[in-house]
Amino acid sequence: MKENNRRMGLSRRLLEVWLAFKLAVRSLTYNSFTSTSSVIDVAMEPVIWIVEHITKYMGPIMVVLVVMLTSFVTVVMYVVVLPAASDRSLAETMFHLTFGHWLLVNITFHYYKGCTTSPGHPPQIVSDTGAGSICKKCIAPKPLRTHHCSVCKTCILKMDHHCPWLNNCVGHFNHRYFMLFCIYMWMGTVYVSISVWPQFREEFFDARKTFESLFGGSVFAQAMEVYNQAKAAEANHTGKVPPPVVKYSLTASESIYHKAVVVQFFICLGVVFALGTLTVWHALLVSKGETSIEQHINNSERKRLKEVNIIYRNPYDFGFKQNWRILLGIDAPHRTFLRHVILPSSHLPEGDGIHWVNQITPGYVGKNVP
Repeated sequence: MKENNRRMGLSRRLLEVWLAFKLAVRSLTYNSFTSTSSVIDVAMEPVIWIVEHITKYMGPIMVVLVVMLTSFVTVVMYVVVLPAASDRSLAETMFHLTFGHWLLVNITFHYYKGCTTSPGHPPQIVSDTGAGSICKKCIAPKPLRTHHCSVCKTCILKMDHHCPWLNNCVGHFNHRYFMLFCIYMWMGTVYVSISVWPQFREEFFDARKTFESLFGGSVFAQAMEVYNQAKAAEANHTGKVPPPVVKYSLTASESIYHKAVVVQFFICLGVVFALGTLTVWHALLVSKGETSIEQHINNSERKRLKEVNIIYRNPYDFGFKQNWRILLGIDAPHRTFLRHVILPSSHLPEGDGIHWVNQITPGYVGKNVP
């Protein structure tokens, strides 16, 4: 009995010490602004810092990688697809020359402009109609739809995201270049994958070529030697005429041709799925008149206002067609889809990225949710 009382007393004492410790910690660290979200943000700071610095220093490497891969695919198309097309028909050759070069020009143009065009930064002085708030990091006016990029260390007008593949932020003045680059690059990889498929099928599904390409000529030669010896032994045992010696080896040019075709097809096929998913997602955002950052904000607002029976509406959503016309910059007079989208164009987007026309104000309609 005394032993049980002693244990219970010890437990109570430990509990009192623990509660006193928690009270001391909370009294020393209490802040009326503290919440679970703020604690998580502070805990994630080291991870965010690492990601930001990796993104910053990996940007130039990724740009070089895009240029190298695009150049490799282009060279292989000249060496593999065009000669094969010229052997088949003149019409097929002309198709590859016109359609392929149209895609190449658009890809190169929009990628260069996306990398080199400034996304837009807010001025130090903004009129009352354009001022949204004050950036806590820049200590400067922060117009509507403007967000601070932690990688570029500055505010970006209508910021969508920081793209490491462009080594640049995607904002008001280069959003169109980024979107068209994604579309044309996806079309280009689909076109290359289909065009190179006959050569890929011939090269990849040839067991001898693939085996030698993977394991090397010496290994394949040893395998052929074992095969020939086995066939000769079988012929001697049965008394038949020995079969001819099987010799097969790729020349240096054949080996390079084989690897180039196989590597190109798998690279393009991978980009078709990866870039296709990214392009579809951004196309959906454009169709709804919002950026990737605004999507998170709008979803939070919808959830918050739904709890008080209010339907939230995106104030910058003007409908599917008009949203795309605004992004592509063809809503202004004398601008056409053929001249300013199908063909490379350096025209500026509508507006200055500071003043925005809202469809509805303040952004939602007070209405009971059914």
